[in-house]
Amino acid sequence: MTYPTGHSIAQTDPPRSPRETLPTMYDLPSEFPEEPGLPDEFHDLQPQLLSRTLALSDYSRDQWFTGSDLNLYYDVHHPLWHKRPDWFLAVGVPRLYDGHDLRRSYVFWQEGVAPTVIVEFLSPRTEPEDLGRFYHESDQVEALAENSEPLSLGQVPGKLDVYETYLRVPHYVVYSRYTQRLRYFKLEGSLYREQAVNSASPAIWFDDLKVGLGIWEGEFEGIPSYWLRWCDAQGSWFLTDTEQAKQDAQRQVSAAQQRADRLAQRLRELGVNPDEI
Repeated sequence: MTYPTGHSIAQTDPPRSPRETLPTMYDLPSEFPEEPGLPDEFHDLQPQLLSRTLALSDYSRDQWFTGSDLNLYYDVHHPLWHKRPDWFLAVGVPRLYDGHDLRRSYVFWQEGVAPTVIVEFLSPRTEPEDLGRFYHESDQVEALAENSEPLSLGQVPGKLDVYETYLRVPHYVVYSRYTQRLRYFKLEGSLYREQAVNSASPAIWFDDLKVGLGIWEGEFEGIPSYWLRWCDAQGSWFLTDTEQAKQDAQRQVSAAQQRADRLAQRLRELGVNPDEI
């Protein structure tokens, strides 16, 4: 079954479900290699840190999904139109597609739930699309060459339009690792409005998710840098699984040492030298 761009889906009588009439994750392509962007190591590591430190008190882990550089299909009238957010969170959906499969893309009309948070990392020449009407020349990651022009979007809507109008994503965050500038756009009514960002963590607080986001200076996967990281209302950073395991091991060692010290002290009180046992 082919779904060319701009194709309208004919309905039957009685109507059939979207599962039967619309293209699914399995029908749509997972990659468009010709797309612009900067697939550097930061674009690989930063999404990992966001996913590995996220903790949502109101949702169990099987009730939310995070995606990175994954095709996000958003318009049933143009089934091939998509965006590839650097990172996004969708809550109220199963972690696995249909409860059993890893996602190869995120198809809005199949999932029935739009992302709650989308994060984009500024790359050279993608700033105009990432920021839309909020873009200024000062947002350029690097100066354009004389013969270089910002990307032309043509008839396909830009990211800001898609997130704001098509998907109505409540929270849109843009971060530049080059300048450590964090920008936050919140959907108010039908439009995004830029919000103030705190100088201390949490730089951004999401009331609906009860979680904060800030810029953390530290080492992740052996790379020291300024990273986006989740935190609580007091600005305490959430740990990755690896950090949590290391902390738990240190606590166990400390607890064992304290027990050994108490036992040694008791033996001394009984007139026994623990070093001679």
